[in-house]
Amino acid sequence: MLFDLVKTGIFTNFAIQLNNRTAKSVPPKQKNMKQGIHPESYRFVVFKDMSNGTSFLSKSTAQTKETITWEDGKEYPVVKLEISNTSHPFYTGKNVLVDTAGRIDKFKKRYAKKD
Repeated sequence: MLFDLVKTGIFTNFAIQLNNRTAKSVPPKQKNMKQGIHPESYRFVVFKDMSNGTSFLSKSTAQTKETITWEDGKEYPVVKLEISNTSHPFYTGKNVLVDTAGRIDKFKKRYAKKD
């Protein structure tokens, strides 16, 4: 039935009319951000993963007293991280494989046939 409507063009004409009517009758929404709740003190900061030594440069409002010289020769504040995407097991997949192997060994040990 729907195919017949599309084939004859009735469904297409109805969709065009509906689209035109809603586009004219609904005024566009204004997207106003709330004033005074967003920080204005964004600055470039180097984030350093202490578990593997990886660093990356990004904008942040994080406050720190330590600085580091970045690859471009400029000095930036540094925020030390315990873990980041370069060392987290979810992103690297390293610990997941070890853990899976350990579970398989436990399963085989527990449910092995006893002679």
